[in-house]
Amino acid sequence: MLRIAILLTAFWALASCAVPTTKVEDEMLDLGDFALGHNIVVAPNIQKGPLSRDASAERWIASVKSAIDARLGRYEGERLVHLGVNVGGYVLAQPGVPLLMSPKSVLGITVTAWDDRAGKKFNEEPKEIFVLESISGGTLVGTGYTLSAEDQMANLSHNVARVIEEWLHQNRVCMTDTATAEQLAACWKDNKDERLRQARKENLGE
Repeated sequence: MLRIAILLTAFWALASCAVPTTKVEDEMLDLGDFALGHNIVVAPNIQKGPLSRDASAERWIASVKSAIDARLGRYEGERLVHLGVNVGGYVLAQPGVPLLMSPKSVLGITVTAWDDRAGKKFNEEPKEIFVLESISGGTLVGTGYTLSAEDQMANLSHNVARVIEEWLHQNRVCMTDTATAEQLAACWKDNKDERLRQARKENLGE
């Protein structure tokens, strides 16, 4: 617990810039005994991809934190889980880019889940998550032509929070007191996302 407290205290100032949460209407998933504890979002080395609008680390932190609070704050289990999220890179599509290039907004993060009870990480290797913007009838030409940067960020943050929720759902049995040794050994695997590395090469300029 002491190690977690030290880390959370160190990161707290970076996550203090918050925006109002938006209610999530999606059906809740089975997350075992999960309850959201500290929701720490940082972006110490955030990278902006080519042909992207600007967005500060502070704005990304606020947007992602708000989306996670709104989605995962709905759960009222008895197993307190702290989340540490690192926003690694992004592209916010902008107008003026030729339509043939089909500019799309993307966001890449890593996330670690901490077990408050045990005072240690659930997943030693951070989970990599890469999301694209949601496409609707109004965004078929890319959100750079239809949405503000803030709306694009909210779109991507919403999608990241949803994927985190699905990841926790996949590992729900390991956030209960009834998990067997075999089940525990199978949890928190498949943390690499090859799309994230490919996006860094192609979209984020690495």
